[in-house]
Amino acid sequence: MFREMRRKKQKLSKEECDRILYNGTSGVLALHGDDGYPYAVPVSYVYNGEKLLFHSAKNGHKIDAILKNAAASFCVIDQDQIVPEEYTTYFRSIIAFGRIRILEDDVEKRSAIEKLAVKYAPDDTAENRDKAIEREWKPLCMLEMEIEHLTGKQAIEMI
Repeated sequence: MFREMRRKKQKLSKEECDRILYNGTSGVLALHGDDGYPYAVPVSYVYNGEKLLFHSAKNGHKIDAILKNAAASFCVIDQDQIVPEEYTTYFRSIIAFGRIRILEDDVEKRSAIEKLAVKYAPDDTAENRDKAIEREWKPLCMLEMEIEHLTGKQAIEMI
C-alpha cells in the first residue's frame, strides 16, 4: 500500500525516525481538504512511541477534513542546512502516514492534553498545568493519529 523508498541508502532506521519524532517540536499535518485540494497545517504535537497527539479547536478546516477522511500524513524536519557551494541542503526528515481520530472520551482527552502540556512546559507545576487545561477544556479538541507507516530520509552527504 505504501511506496518503497527509491533511494534506500538514504533511509533512516526506525530508531532514528523515533528520535526525530520524540525531539521535534512542530510538524506539518496534511489532510484531504475542500474541493480536492490538500490541506497542510503546521501543528505542535507529542509522540508516545506509537501514536501522535495533536490539539485543535472543535471546529474548523482541520476538523472538517478529518471528519470527511481520516487519512493523513505528518512531516517533521529534523535538519535543513543550506550548503550554497554545493547547490543543495543537508536534510533529515520523517513522514508518518496514518489515520486520525477525535478523542471523545474525557479520560483519553485529558491524558493526551497532559502529555502535550508536559512536553511544551516540562518545568511547570502540576497545579499550573491543571489550571491551564481547565481554562481551555471546553473549546479543546484532542486528536490521535495511529501511525500505519513511518519513513525517514537524509541527504546522501550525511551518510
